[in-house]
Amino acid sequence: MRSTFFVFVLLAALGLSACDRQGADSSQMILSPANTSFKNTDVTGLAYGKDFKLTDHTGKVRTLADFKGKAVVLFFGFTHCPDVCPTTLAELATVMKQLGPDADKVQVLFITVDPERDTAEVLSKYVPAFDPRFLGMVGDQAATDKVAKEFKVFYQKAPGKEPGNYSIDHTAASYVFDPQGRVRLFIRHGQGAEPITHDLKILLSGA
Repeated sequence: MRSTFFVFVLLAALGLSACDRQGADSSQMILSPANTSFKNTDVTGLAYGKDFKLTDHTGKVRTLADFKGKAVVLFFGFTHCPDVCPTTLAELATVMKQLGPDADKVQVLFITVDPERDTAEVLSKYVPAFDPRFLGMVGDQAATDKVAKEFKVFYQKAPGKEPGNYSIDHTAASYVFDPQGRVRLFIRHGQGAEPITHDLKILLSGA
């Protein structure tokens, strides 16, 4: 029954990046068992992760409502990330190619968890390099903390040898919203493009 939801603890599903470790808290994730055709985790009816208010790399303030009518893929990362972030964006760029004309109905958003270094200017050079339709999103530290809390994304500085040469441990996974603005999917890192393309086609078909 569509109105019945089961709550699962998905500690193995959330990826924590250092950028290479696994783990995070998802004790409030609500799954819908009704749709078994998705290859990624169906989180229809999720009790959190409803919205955000951040500035894109062009300087425009954005919320989820701005992208209504498109499927939205939301990923948290930072531009100095050596592996998980660039490989995820490259993977999503491949997804866009696989979608063909339907790619114009998808919006990929890269939310930085490193507002100290990732200015709008930095994001404008980094994010669209993977696909010109991708948008980098940034807020001040308070806004970053707020959106991370809203999506239950973990991030924490990992000190380097010099003060400005730090890394960031962070959740390495993505959320997907359908064209009606409802959160629908949780995508684990490292699956490859095909499962994501498969699921986006389902969402774009109106499922």
